[in-house]
Amino acid sequence: MIGWQFNTVGVSDAITMGGEGMRFSLQTREIIADSIESVTCAQHHDANISIPGCDKNMPGTVMAAARHNRPFIMIYGGTIRKGHSKLLEQPINISTCYEASGAFTYGRLHAKTNPGEAGRESSDVMDDIEKHACPGAGACGGMYTANTMATAIEAMGLSLPGSSSYPAESPEKRRECERAAQVIRTTMEKDLRPRDIMTRASFENALVLTMILGGSTNGVLHFLAMANTAGVPLTIDDIQRASDRTPFLADLAPSGKYYMEDLYNVGGTPSVIKMLIARGLLDGSIMTVTGKTLAENVEDWPSLDPGQDIIRSLDNPIKDSGHIRILRGNFAPGGAVAKITGKEGLSFTGKARVYDTEKMLNAALNKGEIKQSDGNLVVIVRYEGPKGGPGMPEQLKASAAIMGAGLSNLALVTDGRYSGASHGFIVGHVVPEAMVGGPIALVKDGDVITIDAVRNRIDVDITDEEMEKRRSEWKAPEPRVKRGVLAKYAKLVGDASHGAVTDQW
Repeated sequence: MIGWQFNTVGVSDAITMGGEGMRFSLQTREIIADSIESVTCAQHHDANISIPGCDKNMPGTVMAAARHNRPFIMIYGGTIRKGHSKLLEQPINISTCYEASGAFTYGRLHAKTNPGEAGRESSDVMDDIEKHACPGAGACGGMYTANTMATAIEAMGLSLPGSSSYPAESPEKRRECERAAQVIRTTMEKDLRPRDIMTRASFENALVLTMILGGSTNGVLHFLAMANTAGVPLTIDDIQRASDRTPFLADLAPSGKYYMEDLYNVGGTPSVIKMLIARGLLDGSIMTVTGKTLAENVEDWPSLDPGQDIIRSLDNPIKDSGHIRILRGNFAPGGAVAKITGKEGLSFTGKARVYDTEKMLNAALNKGEIKQSDGNLVVIVRYEGPKGGPGMPEQLKASAAIMGAGLSNLALVTDGRYSGASHGFIVGHVVPEAMVGGPIALVKDGDVITIDAVRNRIDVDITDEEMEKRRSEWKAPEPRVKRGVLAKYAKLVGDASHGAVTDQW
């Protein structure tokens, strides 16, 4: 057995966030899948071990595996360890930087001080956060998109036990890499292929674990895309049904206080999987890349540490159902995705304040133009969908700034998407998107919008007649990009409710 190494592209969302570069992020998932498929098939490779690290990279490698359908193992590059702010006296991570930016703008960023101590300048606190948020290598450390996808893919059986929770710089991660070479040989000898593992049951496992852990809304896009590539029927309604029957148990960032490193310290993902199989929430009979079932993979793994409070018991959930809600209504007839952990409330009504780009909203936030005294607002960022962005950029800079500024009177709605680090009353993936004339393109400042996470609806309070009148007056804007990879992507990409894939016609 001879190994041959090749690389593909990768985009860091930490660098692109809030700028024009974020448009390029999601489409790299397709480029990664295309390039791995191309090299593996062209060079007649017998098997593939992929080592992805960031958000789009993991679904990209899995989509490629479903296409080439040759023995495959995914090794997650690993999570970053948490940072620590001396001035805040608390653990921090990359999302702390974005929320601190909003707090800084609105005069709410302060160091923790003891009685009698002089306060530190907010600029000193910002500097301290920026210097200590990322202490080493690894993907973002909360239950953001990278760790969401890594844990889900482990629950699907496509990676080795523990892969998703080993920190990038841990000795276990190195040992995992060494073991993968032995396992891939066994996988080849058994002729065990990705599509043998990527079944409806394995995708159900991925959905359930994502709801249990409070994972990223980006998972919705990626599960739909991976299932489409593997030929497994999966819809946004299936995702809602999984959310309805699954409790939310994990006190993990961004909505909670712990990080993946903390989960690793009390047993890691295999311990969670073991508990969920025992309680009947996960299917332990699915086949995995080890040639054993998921249950066999974790049967000798220790249980979660007694007394740990990262993963709650099923008798004491954070929320009785999942945090991801699929919304429909006259605002999003094709669907939208909300992330509702419960702390935000379950419904919100406010007047629309419309921005045609994230850049416009960020400028308004930087100037302090949105205030708590404005009353309940549904802030809409549109023309940021798969075709409109193009590229469906994440809105973390805006959502984090709103949280940091303490603007609890806002809900944020977009046809773009959110980082896994985003939290608050947020709704994304609105379909149809603005670029194709969806209702989100027709909303005006002052329209009253209601978001109801109990009834799973999002509606704008205007008549059908008024909606049709506005539609007749609407004209599609000129494409923002007319040449190159983003222009090609905008022409090919489907809507978010079908995974924003480029090969479905």
